[in-house]
Amino acid sequence: MPARNKQPAVSLQFKNPTNGREAALHVLLQVWFDGAYTAIALNRVLRLAKLEEQDRRFATELANGAVKAKGTLDFLLIQLADRPVKKLEPVIYCILHLGLYQIFYMERIPVSAACNESVNMAKRFSHKGTDKFVNGVLRSSLRQKEALMAEIRQKDSLLYCHPGWLLKRWQKQFGAEEAGELCRWDNEPAALSLRVNTMETTRDAFLQDLREAGCDAEVSLWCPDGVLITKSPGLPALLRLFPHSFYVQDESSMLPAYVMQPHPGECILDLCSAPGGKATHIAALLENSGQVTACDIYPHKLKLIEENATRLKLDNIKTALQDGTLLQEEWKEKFDRVLADAPCSGLGVLRRRAEARWTKTEKGLQDFPPLQRKLLENGAEYVKPGGILVYSTCTIEDNENRKQIADFLAQHKEWKQCAFPHPRTGEPVNELQLLPQRDGTDGFYITVLQKEKYRTHRL
Repeated sequence: MPARNKQPAVSLQFKNPTNGREAALHVLLQVWFDGAYTAIALNRVLRLAKLEEQDRRFATELANGAVKAKGTLDFLLIQLADRPVKKLEPVIYCILHLGLYQIFYMERIPVSAACNESVNMAKRFSHKGTDKFVNGVLRSSLRQKEALMAEIRQKDSLLYCHPGWLLKRWQKQFGAEEAGELCRWDNEPAALSLRVNTMETTRDAFLQDLREAGCDAEVSLWCPDGVLITKSPGLPALLRLFPHSFYVQDESSMLPAYVMQPHPGECILDLCSAPGGKATHIAALLENSGQVTACDIYPHKLKLIEENATRLKLDNIKTALQDGTLLQEEWKEKFDRVLADAPCSGLGVLRRRAEARWTKTEKGLQDFPPLQRKLLENGAEYVKPGGILVYSTCTIEDNENRKQIADFLAQHKEWKQCAFPHPRTGEPVNELQLLPQRDGTDGFYITVLQKEKYRTHRL
């Protein structure tokens, strides 16, 4: 990928996209040259663009797919371009990625449309002559498509659209077959997953409302408040129709609040809260009683939590500008329950975080366990005697999950793991490690720890 520019590369920000391809181009520029998250960039672009629903769907599929396939698209560019990839103008780099993705991955798109529309974007958004270069690269890819596909099939990292280091890591962890299944899961589009706001409606009533609005929806098998949308008029329209009835949240991300089992009137601490999905879920389970203290280190993220709480009509959330790694002395043993949804490598949710597979590094994985351990240590200090701490991550890394908890318990004899019902089977478990290729949901880890009520003094 070309080096990131010091100045923002999104020179198109004042030229609203007129179709799905141009919208996807705006997204790729923001992701690869402004450092944006794909989902956020996509929402921003689609909010500003005046596109029909079909174009919005196309832009979403194209942008997400091209970001996920970045490594393979870079390989194709290296084979096809007559100049180093890093020297390509950002807008041309992204136009070529979109064109190649359509040609190699979107069979229903006529190759003539993929080529011609890419050339038109080069004419509109770049300087004279680049349209001929784009046309040459894409036409050459058509002539060499079978040979290039044969090369891609010979290298798993290109075939599965994942970086080589990550694929090898998973092959060692799960075996070649399961690692391939995990990669295929990551590459599929994620369903729109909603959590019903039970302070406003019930799941059955909301499902009926959705169907009357022309949506295809089904219940989540993992969470009693979860709904999966397979057809809808789009998220903006759903928010207009049902502004207080739901929160967009992954199925597995709904589980920590349920596992916590908060009781009305309790004081709960959410150590790493933004954007507030779990905090608002806990607040609803408290039936708008008690208090949820929701923490983050950035004021603008605290504002987002407050906005979400207001939209969902929840009055029992208080935000706090607090770094979870810094001990707050006045919070010691003040909370009935604490949620430590720790920052992590996020390797369980690469399906939803399209760019993350390319921004993570194997060395970078070492940064998370020390941070998580500090959060655990401080979170444990805040729990009342006899109280509960829920630890969760959205990764499938043992070093961030099981080993983290084992080390903590070995050094804190006043704590123990507590059994809780498995969300699908009801069987008691001490911890839950969800794996996409086995469980059909995002990778996630949850365990429940309890502090002893009366400390035993030993001589």
